[in-house]
Amino acid sequence: MMTTPSFPTTTYDLAIVGAGVVGLAHAYLAASAGLRVVVIERDGAANGASVRNFGFITVTGQKRGEFYQLARRSRAIWQTVIAELGLRAEHEGLYMCVRRPESEAILDAFLRTEMGEGCRLLAPSELPIPLSLDVRRVLHSPHEVRLESRDVIPQVAENLRRRLGVDFLYHCTALDVSHGQIATSLGTVRARSVVVCQGDNLSGVFASRLPSFGVSRCKLQMLRLASPGYRLPGSIMSDLGLVRYLGYSELDEAAALKIRLESEQPQHLKAGVHLIVVQGTDGSLVVGDSHSYDHTPDPFGLEAIDDLILDEYRQVLGAPPPVLERWIGTYAVSDQQLYFIDTPDTDVRHVVVTCGAGASTAFGIAEKTLSSLGVELHATIVG
Repeated sequence: MMTTPSFPTTTYDLAIVGAGVVGLAHAYLAASAGLRVVVIERDGAANGASVRNFGFITVTGQKRGEFYQLARRSRAIWQTVIAELGLRAEHEGLYMCVRRPESEAILDAFLRTEMGEGCRLLAPSELPIPLSLDVRRVLHSPHEVRLESRDVIPQVAENLRRRLGVDFLYHCTALDVSHGQIATSLGTVRARSVVVCQGDNLSGVFASRLPSFGVSRCKLQMLRLASPGYRLPGSIMSDLGLVRYLGYSELDEAAALKIRLESEQPQHLKAGVHLIVVQGTDGSLVVGDSHSYDHTPDPFGLEAIDDLILDEYRQVLGAPPPVLERWIGTYAVSDQQLYFIDTPDTDVRHVVVTCGAGASTAFGIAEKTLSSLGVELHATIVG
């Protein structure tokens, strides 16, 4: 954990509230453009959605149109960040393994859209891992990148501090933002512009503005499994993901799959279960997840929901390895928009990703935010 510097008395070009992936994306782009940046974080390190997720930078399946393009742009910037900061990508690509003809119809339709660029259909036998005999087809996308988020997020913060001169104020809670001043639990920070990136903190700065965006919270159950004894070629998903990810589920062909799943897997749908499987350096697998919604979700996991997740794993990859860890994740959610950039004041922005795709879209959204504040982005990043 990094130490907090003595409390600053200078005026920064940009202050960022929140050291999760969205806040760090803004800090990276702003510092790369030559701005003097400070990040204010209430905990001793990022401790929310950014480190409790899959570390799965997902392009394929994001909502068609602007959000899909934000994901494409973010993925490109992640590639620059990975190379520049010496981060480790665990694997690349996505393999959507489907078991039903209705799912195959969705994949065929998806490939006919612009979102299918670079993607292709494979036979199950073309993958170098043992798949269930029920798997009929596999959509391969080359666009995805998987990072071990619990390691990478602190590494990004440390690199921003050491390489780009970004200051971090940890154990420092932002209380109010007004006229270039951020009142915090440790004192006042001065900055010409402020970006608030508090994730699913519904009681923080600008909490009174959140109801107009319909923001609530989503709770996830996550698992880490022992190594299966082989390396995944990329991230694995299944039929259930086709009715959750809007890039697929909004296609006309998805209606038939939804009807069939309501008949065959109603408990999975009720618990918001779909399958993502990713792998770490040590071979262990991060597997999930479920989705339930509440302004104050309880912190307790249910074994029955874990069993549903593992059941879907079994349908695709066979008997699951032993469970090593279980944890609860949360993220901000809204049925009104996938993200928003609010403008509480001329030089203040409040940014929230409200769909669980923060890692996948943070850099694209940060470009929009900073451009709206008049920041000229670094030429090698603009591309």
